[in-house]
Amino acid sequence: MCLDAGHYHPTESIADKISAVLVFLDEILLHVSRGVRWDSDHVVIVTDDLRAIAEELVRGDYLGRVHIGLDFFDASINRVAAWVIGTRAMLKALLAAMVEPTPRLRELERAGDFTGRLAMVEEVKTLPLGAVWEYYCLKQGVAVGPDWVGEVRRYEAQVTSKR
Repeated sequence: MCLDAGHYHPTESIADKISAVLVFLDEILLHVSRGVRWDSDHVVIVTDDLRAIAEELVRGDYLGRVHIGLDFFDASINRVAAWVIGTRAMLKALLAAMVEPTPRLRELERAGDFTGRLAMVEEVKTLPLGAVWEYYCLKQGVAVGPDWVGEVRRYEAQVTSKR
């Protein structure tokens, strides 16, 4: 089964469908895109919907059962940039979900401390995700922040412009 983030009603999210479907299936495919009202500009960016998908995958421990496919279609921008923007957005959303104190959230829920759980969920929203992301990029040997755009422009000038 494939859940397509860009082709549901604008007020629907595939995040809340993932756990329901995985009760019946061993694995699923996600087609992650940014839903817009026409068939263009689907490049994945960090949105509340994307973060909700990542949170569902991590909180439910579904990463081993879900295959993530990203949509990079946008005829108005550089395709390599669209690929990089989308990939980095998905990784950032997953990282944000992974730095959550999931065991603590589960503990609070099991104890019936919904006040504590809600307070913790709100505190998580201001964790220093940017610093963790930059460190990850440095360790991977890739550009930090928007510095990668220059590399894409060089590639475009040297390779794709000659096609």
